[in-house]
Amino acid sequence: MDTLWAPWRIDYILSPKESGCFFCRFLAENDDPKRLILHRGKKTFVIMNYYPYNNGHLLVAPYAHVADLSAIDNQTHLELMQIIDRSTRILQDCLKADGFNIGLNLGSVAGAGVRDHLHFHIVPRWNGDTNFMPILGHTKVVSEGLQETYLKLKKYFSLTGN
Repeated sequence: MDTLWAPWRIDYILSPKESGCFFCRFLAENDDPKRLILHRGKKTFVIMNYYPYNNGHLLVAPYAHVADLSAIDNQTHLELMQIIDRSTRILQDCLKADGFNIGLNLGSVAGAGVRDHLHFHIVPRWNGDTNFMPILGHTKVVSEGLQETYLKLKKYFSLTGN
């Protein structure tokens, strides 16, 4: 069995949590650069993960505050898949990602940190992106700051339309 070590995630796990859904709160604030919202579609949006597994770790979610795939309509399903596809192409073009881990955690037992608002993770991967630092040094090397990556990706999302 392989082990995925992510000791930097303890900062997120132990950090104080505000009540309510941060997805809904961030959307209502309408300050996309501050909240790292890269794209707002008709039914879905793309936001950068504040506690990324890798540089460019994105979250894709519906506007609707729902916990299950069966609670969204067909148009939202379609838009989710379309924006996941578009996001991976942008990450390939902009950050030169070699591959991706794309996932959905439904329920706390499955690892959902936000169990009441459905969201997909897109984690870009590069050949040779794993190293000894997380295991031996409890340090995750993320090659670029969130704001710098946001500005790079925002240009691509703006250029490629809906």
